[in-house]
Amino acid sequence: MWWSKATYNGVMTKPFTIRRYLCLLLVCCAFAAGGEPVRSAEPQPPVSDPTGDVLSYLDEPDSAKADATLQRLLANPEVTIDHVSRAIQTGRAYQTLPVGTMEEEQITVRGRPFHYALSVPVTYQPGKGYGLVVCLHGAGFSGDAYLERWQNRLGDDYILVCPTYPSGAWFTRQAEDLVLAVIERVQAQYHVDPDRVFLTGMSNGGIGTWLIGMHHAQRFAGIAPMASGLDDVLMPFLANLRTTPVYIIHGAKDQVMPVELSRTISRELAAIGYPHIYREHEREHPMAGGHFFPREELPDLVAWFNARHRNPLPTTLTVVREASHFQPFGWVRIDATDPIAAFADDLVSKRDELTRKKRYARLDVSVTAPNRIEVETGLVQRYTLFLNDQLVDVAKPVTVVTNHQVSFEGMVTPSVETLLRQARARKDPRQLFTVQLPIQVSKPAP
Repeated sequence: MWWSKATYNGVMTKPFTIRRYLCLLLVCCAFAAGGEPVRSAEPQPPVSDPTGDVLSYLDEPDSAKADATLQRLLANPEVTIDHVSRAIQTGRAYQTLPVGTMEEEQITVRGRPFHYALSVPVTYQPGKGYGLVVCLHGAGFSGDAYLERWQNRLGDDYILVCPTYPSGAWFTRQAEDLVLAVIERVQAQYHVDPDRVFLTGMSNGGIGTWLIGMHHAQRFAGIAPMASGLDDVLMPFLANLRTTPVYIIHGAKDQVMPVELSRTISRELAAIGYPHIYREHEREHPMAGGHFFPREELPDLVAWFNARHRNPLPTTLTVVREASHFQPFGWVRIDATDPIAAFADDLVSKRDELTRKKRYARLDVSVTAPNRIEVETGLVQRYTLFLNDQLVDVAKPVTVVTNHQVSFEGMVTPSVETLLRQARARKDPRQLFTVQLPIQVSKPAP
């Protein structure tokens, strides 16, 4: 290397290399220009990937641990709405789990163990989303008894789950919780397309299909009740099926559940303008008479499943609630009401005056124009809208009109916290909301 020795006042200095010369020259140029000394660019740390923490927060059963994870996510300024949304929608990696028929799966709900039967296609691939059919058995049966009749017809595109509840009492609140818990369990373990989840059932299972399907209509791509019916006090809840397809099957010679039960429901759905399919068959079973589900009806029903996909964010919703079901319904939630009926744990037996009079809260909501939402309410004092950039432009003012009066007008504030909390509560990657907007309903002038 070229170098030279230099002296200063007769004292020999350190060797002066070309590298030192160039560095000195750069420093001098920087000061001459009035700037700071030139420094080499330092690599910036990559944006942290929040996927692990996001999924841990969504899945953690312990609320205290989940909250600690939430606070860690919120304290990280690099965790944005886009990061979290991507983690929820695409970040989950499904493991290779058992396939085929599993008749004795177990789950605990409210501290009580229950069984469910599960059928997963032997060709199952974790990278593919599958439809899910949830089948509710009738009285005197168990979930595994329904596997065989469904498996061959459903084929390789569906996972089938059949929970078991004592006496087929699907009209109880605990049975409702069981069905929802089983759905969430299967969705957590296997790759289920959340827009292709179907609920069906026979006899008592059909009653459960109506009740659970109406109260949680926004979870399902369609419901298919068979040989069942509804008490008259439950008819108003059919309004919740505004965007949920319905396929009804009933035997004309049914001696257990008279066919007039389904005919009445079909007429009610037609009266409120809800399209649906009503199938009435003439077949009889040697032991069950007309009260059964003929195999001949199954191919058309499966073809109907194949053609259905849920719209997770319809721009128009109707929700009817009694006082024990104030959970979110799609992108709305009724929070407080005037005095209304409150069902007992079996959801039907209570017959107080409010129930007999069908005194329920109702909310009709529509996105009627860009960033304009119109709401009609009945017996509602307060409700909440859950919004995202698919429903409104969150960068522009939003107007909410309730009962023909402007109840909100202004900017909304999307937040990571709202996105995470709602995602944990709903466990639905197609229904992600960044804005939570509570609305107080003004009383009409006397």
